Amino acid sequence: MNTPDLPTRLLTLFPFFQHMPPATVDDVIRHCPLRTAPVGTVLFTPGTLCESFPLVLAGVVRVSKVGAKGRELPLYRVRPGESCVITTSCLLGDVKYSATGVVEEDLAALAMSGDFFNRLIAEQPVFREFVFHLFTERMTDLMQVVEEVAFRRLDERLAALLLRLGSPVRATHQHLADELGSVREMVSRLLRGFEEQGWIALRREHIEILDADALKKLGSHQFH
Repeated sequence: MNTPDLPTRLLTLFPFFQHMPPATVDDVIRHCPLRTAPVGTVLFTPGTLCESFPLVLAGVVRVSKVGAKGRELPLYRVRPGESCVITTSCLLGDVKYSATGVVEEDLAALAMSGDFFNRLIAEQPVFREFVFHLFTERMTDLMQVVEEVAFRRLDERLAALLLRLGSPVRATHQHLADELGSVREMVSRLLRGFEEQGWIALRREHIEILDADALKKLGSHQFH
């Protein structure tokens, strides 16, 4: 990303900056360094200190909880124009990270220091509104994750995930398991069951959806 493009990209992805004094926006660009990280970079893990508030300009970060045995449950993804609610809570509460953040697509973000973040929260209503609106949205997403894991069967969640990814589904069984916070063996067993029902066809490099209506009924709790 070219540095001259930063102001335009920042204002486009984070339009609330357009309602802030130009001098403040200049301060953001001048004092918040551009950080980049390739796919696979681990940005934070449970127990690490939060050092900055990221304004994501490009790429995707996957935020997950990882169990003692290595099983991963994705909580949400941070995309351009967004920031991380767990980072926000760490900065506001002065606590350490409680989840893991991994770069899923090459990342470019402005890194706002904790002091700068707290200053904008105190002085700029539009920034404060952005932060707390994002916080509310992410909490809703997290409650949905909790509800799905706690109250929906794995086959229902798998059916809904397949439909969400669309046909053909270009994802490995392991990737599907990771998305569901499960293990590959269980997901593979369910997929074979779906295939026996005639709902999907398991191909070498993708999964073809044959009966979307059946998957929709299963995924929406109508098979009871």
